Amino acid sequence: MPCSRTLKLSHPEKLFNNHQNYSTMNQTANPHTLTRANFQRELVNILDWWMAHVPDHEQGGFIGRMDGQGQIHPHAEKGIILNTRILWTFSAAARLMPHPEYRRMADRAYDYLLRNFWDKEEGGFFWTLDYSGLPHETKKQVYAQAFGIYSLSEYFLLTGETSALNKASETFALLERFSRDREKAGYLEAYSRDWFLLTDLRLSEKDANEAKTMNTHLHVLEAYTNLLRANPADKLVHQALKDLIALFLEKFIDPETARMHLFFDVDWQLKSHEISFGHDIECSWLLTEAAEVLGDEDLIAQANRLSVRMADAVLKNGLDSDGGILNEAGPGGLTDTDKHWWPQAEGVVGFLNAWRLSGDPLFYDAAVAVWQFIERIMKDPVLGEWYWRVNRQGHPITKEDKVSQWKCPYHNGRACMEAMRRLTR
Repeated sequence: MPCSRTLKLSHPEKLFNNHQNYSTMNQTANPHTLTRANFQRELVNILDWWMAHVPDHEQGGFIGRMDGQGQIHPHAEKGIILNTRILWTFSAAARLMPHPEYRRMADRAYDYLLRNFWDKEEGGFFWTLDYSGLPHETKKQVYAQAFGIYSLSEYFLLTGETSALNKASETFALLERFSRDREKAGYLEAYSRDWFLLTDLRLSEKDANEAKTMNTHLHVLEAYTNLLRANPADKLVHQALKDLIALFLEKFIDPETARMHLFFDVDWQLKSHEISFGHDIECSWLLTEAAEVLGDEDLIAQANRLSVRMADAVLKNGLDSDGGILNEAGPGGLTDTDKHWWPQAEGVVGFLNAWRLSGDPLFYDAAVAVWQFIERIMKDPVLGEWYWRVNRQGHPITKEDKVSQWKCPYHNGRACMEAMRRLTR
């Protein structure tokens, strides 16, 4: 069992707006903490862990689940999100640090994705397979199709394999044909195997059953960004990405608070008031990346200004006094004070991005604080890799999985790569 560690909070009674506490805490922070070498070492550790533990040498592809005690469940379903995120991570890593083992992992993920997850009759990617690789849950979740596009585009950028780009473009065409709401804008959430809209649209049991969600649109945004990066001449992708950026500026991001709205009905009536700090800080840098790849100077300027405001809102309201990013809040204050692994990863990138855009050292110090929190608290010294989440006192929640549909190397691996790109030494 992973050991428990208790971190004494300087202001445990403070439920909201920790900006002053955070600033005081970091007055003596080392401004030279973050280096490319820091993140490269952690990236190698993450990649080594996934290469060692996750390939399924009996059934092919990758295991579906490892629990929080390190026990592999050999008959667990295999999820599309895990497979595509492994494909993206190792393709991106192999582009950044050419290593034959990274390329082999990317090849394995690519081959399994197209051989097993791709629906050869109806097109698109299945949601889950059984442990042997046969289709299990055959719905076409738009979120999953987006990760297919995202990862296949990255594999093409690594290999030049035209079949990967063609399959990414084919998936893009399916989303534009079936999911895109041409009348009211945006993308609807979930479809049957043969592309009929489902009544249960939820990505997971904890989500609201609504037609249009921030989360799915955010990952369609990053997918279309990468597809345009892979194929800059595609005018249809260019226009679709431009429309998506406009949608975030007009619908998802509140112009007053610089926080994102999470759930809407088909007519864009807001159906939620929660704040997801992890998604806010993730969007803050994905939005600037999308605008930069698009190459529209006006949208770049708008996205850059808004990205800094979004990062500032998370710094003031979501960054705890120990340097960790809290999970969720509502109109009355914090509703979930646990610290999940992925908002910490996105926080490092989002704050570094805001620092680069604004020159404000508070954002750099925030990135330092989050990285130090990761190093102290999120990394599992017993089983390796990162915990799924810890509570506000810093105790690991070990009932959560180490590997699953949702616990993948994409957030923390990508954070290391993005930080390396943003640091000059």
